[in-house]
Amino acid sequence: MSDNKFPPLSPTATPPTWLGVMGGGQLGRMFAHAAQMMGFKVAVLEPSRDCPAGHAADHLIAADYGNEAALAELALQCAAVTTEFENVPAQSLSFLADRSFVAPSASCVSVAQDRIAEKRFFTQCAPTSGVLPAPYHIVAAETDIDTIPDTLFPGILKTVRMGYDGKGQVRVKTQDEVRQAFAAMKGVPCVLEQMLPLAYEVSVLTARGADGESVVYPIAENVHRDGILFTTTVPGPNVSAASAEQAQKAALAIVAQLGYVGVLCIEFFVLQDGSLVVNEMAPRPHNSGHYTIDACVTSQFAQQARAMARLPLGDVRQHSPAVMLNILGDIWFDGDGDQVREPAWDKVLALPGANLHLYGKDDPRRGRKMGHVSFVAPTLEAAQASLHAACAILRIAL
Repeated sequence: MSDNKFPPLSPTATPPTWLGVMGGGQLGRMFAHAAQMMGFKVAVLEPSRDCPAGHAADHLIAADYGNEAALAELALQCAAVTTEFENVPAQSLSFLADRSFVAPSASCVSVAQDRIAEKRFFTQCAPTSGVLPAPYHIVAAETDIDTIPDTLFPGILKTVRMGYDGKGQVRVKTQDEVRQAFAAMKGVPCVLEQMLPLAYEVSVLTARGADGESVVYPIAENVHRDGILFTTTVPGPNVSAASAEQAQKAALAIVAQLGYVGVLCIEFFVLQDGSLVVNEMAPRPHNSGHYTIDACVTSQFAQQARAMARLPLGDVRQHSPAVMLNILGDIWFDGDGDQVREPAWDKVLALPGANLHLYGKDDPRRGRKMGHVSFVAPTLEAAQASLHAACAILRIAL
């Protein structure tokens, strides 16, 4: 079904216009809030009845992502469907696309689901994007380990599929360590990436409409801990104007060549010599883009709704410097104990520019994303001061 068969959707139509989401996590929850603010109704397809997006949606279809009856119900109800995580089966998106407008498409999501396909695609984009992925070697079988060049060590062995938040990744220094890690991963296909002299990481949030219109948000500088995003700072204190321009141009070239529709986040490494390396992409709104809710004219979630509805993309201008702090379940516990306590939200919310976003998860667990706090201020220094104060209150080491 071609895009020209889908006119713009009216958020005030009678009967109401429904937008659908595959996935019930916090990204779906925040999308539902944004779409509802615009006048749309939202349906979510998710196996679990007790899920963050389901709490916010107007309708929850509790079913497996591959359940064709449930998919048909979602497509019948919704004029457009998106996904809130990249591991939804691509074949389910193809099934939906025969019945409704789907953004992003199954072909786009399938590239992001497979590290090999993703790296090959980035390499194909290099003549226009000007960036390449890190040098890598495919390890699909034990015999592939024998041909790993020494120049790739030290490296990181990553599973080709299903890895996120540092999961499915092992640092290795020798072929023997690769063998041990590959065996521990049950011999699933992997990619060995060379570890590079990283200065810092940035993410570039883009949005592209079905008409080819594209926008790019200000560059976000990220800090990770244990493979999970810790803070996002915008504008990035280390990001030069040249690096920002190069990353934005590369992202726009990649999203155009992909033929993408919707919000896409692309992560880049800035090396110590200032050069840029493309790392990976997420075919959805992204954790590092949460600052846009409080610091930009159009949030990443409102942008996703606009792209799905074939409405004009929104203004990406950032009106205030911002720092975003991820909130993990660890702060509900003292030390190594198992006694749950409520964090001092009253003290956090007393800080200048603090905006608390909790995801409706009632089971705090260590390492589980429970929410985030965005700090906006007239200056970046003021936003960072509130961040530091919040970390002290929540007993988060800086």
